[in-house]
Amino acid sequence: MSQEVWKEFEENQITHSAAHYLMAIHQLLEENGYARVTDIAKALNITRGSCSISLKPLKKRGLVVEDENRFLKLSEEGLRLAELVELNDKLLEILFGEVLGVDADQAEIDACKIEHLVSIETSTRLASFVKLWNSDKPEVIGFKNLLSKTKQSCGGDAETCEVCKSICIKSKGAAV
Repeated sequence: MSQEVWKEFEENQITHSAAHYLMAIHQLLEENGYARVTDIAKALNITRGSCSISLKPLKKRGLVVEDENRFLKLSEEGLRLAELVELNDKLLEILFGEVLGVDADQAEIDACKIEHLVSIETSTRLASFVKLWNSDKPEVIGFKNLLSKTKQSCGGDAETCEVCKSICIKSKGAAV
């Protein structure tokens, strides 16, 4: 890894928290036709004060707009980001759950952790992959069959495990 690649993490358009605020507003607008600080706080299971504080930078960036009646809406860019994160979440859950066979609850957790970090290029390629994965093409069906027969799992010994190589992924402290 080049010395500069790790710095890309700081270059994301939105934080994990901001992504969930945008998605909560989007969901409330879809379900109720309106979103207020109280509604967002309830949806995210946080206090109204905490919600208000967290919404300030989103308003300042123009992602969230408040009208004269204190109802919140997403700007065009805010809506685009909310929908992109929601799509990434869905695609990643499919990748982790359906393709890799990760437990559904864990797939949801892992998708949530990275949904806002994925680049447009990766998101686009992932969408193409999922579309192909869901097709009835004989090659895809063959690949799915092959994949189902080659479930690799950690043997618990890094010395002999073909998955771990130098450090056992199941050992305490190995998870990041």
